[in-house]
Amino acid sequence: MDALVTTQWLASELGASDLRIVDATYLDAAGGRDASAEYEQAHIPGAVFMNLGELRDTDTDLPMMLPSAEKFASRMQSLGLGDGSRIVLYDTSPWHTAARAWWMLRHFGAHDVAILDGGLTKWRAEGRETAAGKEQLRHRHFTVWAGAEGVRTLDQMQRNLSSGGEQVLDARSAARFTGEEPDPRPATHAGHIPGSKNLPYTELFEADGTWKRGEALRQAFAAASVDLDRPIVTTCGSGITAATLLFGLHLLGKDGALYDGSWSEWGASRDTHKAMGAA
Repeated sequence: MDALVTTQWLASELGASDLRIVDATYLDAAGGRDASAEYEQAHIPGAVFMNLGELRDTDTDLPMMLPSAEKFASRMQSLGLGDGSRIVLYDTSPWHTAARAWWMLRHFGAHDVAILDGGLTKWRAEGRETAAGKEQLRHRHFTVWAGAEGVRTLDQMQRNLSSGGEQVLDARSAARFTGEEPDPRPATHAGHIPGSKNLPYTELFEADGTWKRGEALRQAFAAASVDLDRPIVTTCGSGITAATLLFGLHLLGKDGALYDGSWSEWGASRDTHKAMGAA
């Protein structure tokens, strides 16, 4: 299974015993949409709903930190996702949150994980069947494994300021990156990590919401002055769209790490603000 699959491919695979489809839409409640309610109203047949808003470390004030391996495995098992599953993710979020689910699944040991190109929007535009209500799948064992190599901490990001060992790539909008637009989180400074580069995650998509591929995708990274042959760590506001950049890198055959605390951690820290010279 490719990392990015088409609606036509998925339609031909519906009903396969090892196929698991997941709606990984995450939305800000302030935007007036309810991801769970929208899933129950219409989803791809057989799809279960992954609640990314709950699938996080709830012992921290940071918004979207990785949960424990045990919590993640338990949630996946309850969704019927487990060993031997081919997992296809989609979303209807403006932040393309299927990429966050993709990154988390791979981080915790899932091997066969893909994203549906164009998501539910493309699926419905093509007149394909949808289902309503909730899907019930039997529990399936999920063998969890988690290493630390694909995740960066605040301390590691601070050390990288002097070492410069990794390029830091920020997925937020240009206005958020420059500080022209204030951060929406209370007591969080505007701006960006010193030395980082800006590639708004929206630049990785075509006008119809499908992913750029090949040279078009490569040019998006080149336009942000990213050297694809050097190590890269991605960041954003809360760790969600940073995963979108990682998926884009994956499509180009490259891997990177994700700063999970992202700007919600860096921008609220007194130490980092001091190090930035109050910039």
